[in-house]
Amino acid sequence: MWVLGVTERRVMGAFWVLNLVLFLVQVVGIKGAHGIGEHGVRIWPMPLSVSHSHKSLYVGKDFKIMSQGSKYKDASGILKDGFSRFLAVVKGAHVVDGDTSKLDQSRVLQGLNVFISSTKDELQYGIDESYKLLVPSPDKPTYAHLEAQTVYGALHGLQTLSQLCQFNFSSRVIEILMTPWIINDQPRFSFRGLLIDTSRHYQPLPIIKNVIDSMAYAKLNVLHWHIVDTQSFPLEIPSYPKLWDGAYSTSERYTMADAAEIVRHVLCDFYAQKRGINVLAELDVPGHALSWGKGYPSLWPSKDCQEPLDVSNEFTFKVIDGILSDFSKVFKYKFVHLGGDEVNTSCWTLTPHVSKWLKEHSMNESQAYQYFVLQAQKIALLHGYEIVNWLGGGVAQRVVAAGLRCIVSNQDKWYLDHLDTTWEQFYMNEPLTNITKSEQQKLVIGGEVCMWGETVDASDIQQTIWPRAAAAAERLWTPYDKLAKEAKQVTGRLAHFRCLLNQRGIAAAPLAADTPLTQPGRSAPLEPGSCYLQ
Repeated sequence: MWVLGVTERRVMGAFWVLNLVLFLVQVVGIKGAHGIGEHGVRIWPMPLSVSHSHKSLYVGKDFKIMSQGSKYKDASGILKDGFSRFLAVVKGAHVVDGDTSKLDQSRVLQGLNVFISSTKDELQYGIDESYKLLVPSPDKPTYAHLEAQTVYGALHGLQTLSQLCQFNFSSRVIEILMTPWIINDQPRFSFRGLLIDTSRHYQPLPIIKNVIDSMAYAKLNVLHWHIVDTQSFPLEIPSYPKLWDGAYSTSERYTMADAAEIVRHVLCDFYAQKRGINVLAELDVPGHALSWGKGYPSLWPSKDCQEPLDVSNEFTFKVIDGILSDFSKVFKYKFVHLGGDEVNTSCWTLTPHVSKWLKEHSMNESQAYQYFVLQAQKIALLHGYEIVNWLGGGVAQRVVAAGLRCIVSNQDKWYLDHLDTTWEQFYMNEPLTNITKSEQQKLVIGGEVCMWGETVDASDIQQTIWPRAAAAAERLWTPYDKLAKEAKQVTGRLAHFRCLLNQRGIAAAPLAADTPLTQPGRSAPLEPGSCYLQ
């Protein structure tokens, strides 16, 4: 087990305060039940409340978006682009060549009116992601109606609307069954994350963008980018340009412009922001940093002892400062991740000059580790970040009892590289297990699934992430009392969502059982058959 923690402030001396912790802890227990859904509802993740009837409507050929009465002006094009993506996924599975003019025009939707209350589109932790969707609008029956506090809530509403649409093979147009729909929705947790690891295997930019697209489909909202590690340092750091000498090769690198495009930038596409995805950057120190010394060998304690980073060398902290300074120009999410896990400090005592420094400062290995963490945190705070660190596991109850926030990501249930962990286990993993006091439950701000990269590259990352990450996504989005009591009750609905991902170009694996021939993670189909039955 592991724990991820965050600080907002440092107390002088040997004391420090964590105020966000991502911990790994075993959990059991849930509530609620939906098979394929409430009375046939196949939306994933299940919304807060849903009502519908039995009529069918059709999506007009020139289906358009309106913003009548909306306060949001969409100067950055986030809503416009979101609507274009909506049309693309709705019409992407088949050629829509039917003639809606020959249909009953009272049953043809001409467009969608979107009303957004907030004029702002800053993407940050804790923004309002709620929405209300009416299909059709009671006031304008030939339009659907979508209300949201922010444009990011509206994007979620578009995702839900896209799941209500399907191709009619008789009329060859897009139809929406079971109208009228009234959907009120908002996330259970504000932090719903997916970690990707680009150090163990390089992931090309188009693959990262594809992952971000798939996250939006499941209403996940934080891409935790574990950028560098022992194996490689693929990111350009302008302040210290030799750091990416630690990349696997000169072609397996990311420029800062690449990173800016993934996140957001006035001169770039800000790919993630336009999809409502925050990017949490991680810089893992002092361990997991051997690759740093490929460009700057003085960061190693010695050539024979290359990890953790040299705590006795002031240059180490100058480099960290330079990296975080460059980060702050691109990664605007309020949190930054500083790692801190799996640190074998014996290298410090075995290296003569570091050992001498420890004695001069009256520190043992443990105290030196604490000193390093505090120094790195202090630097991050000066750059305006709140800090996240991996810490020890099994401490959730103690963390929230101490008034600290936490994010759940337990190794045995939400690590995607554990191929023997089933989607059912992902679904049944409850973040609030054994946390019963309401004031403490509020300190659990969410959770994340982790796609560690030892055995994934561009060829298999998506089928390893999906559909198991979707199971966790519903756990993080859907109200507790709307969740299934047993995972098998959502099998049909999750299978439908997995097939929907396939139709949208996401290589999601089947909902495979653990058999002698397969493992639940990234299994191939066992035999011919329908997507919905695999």
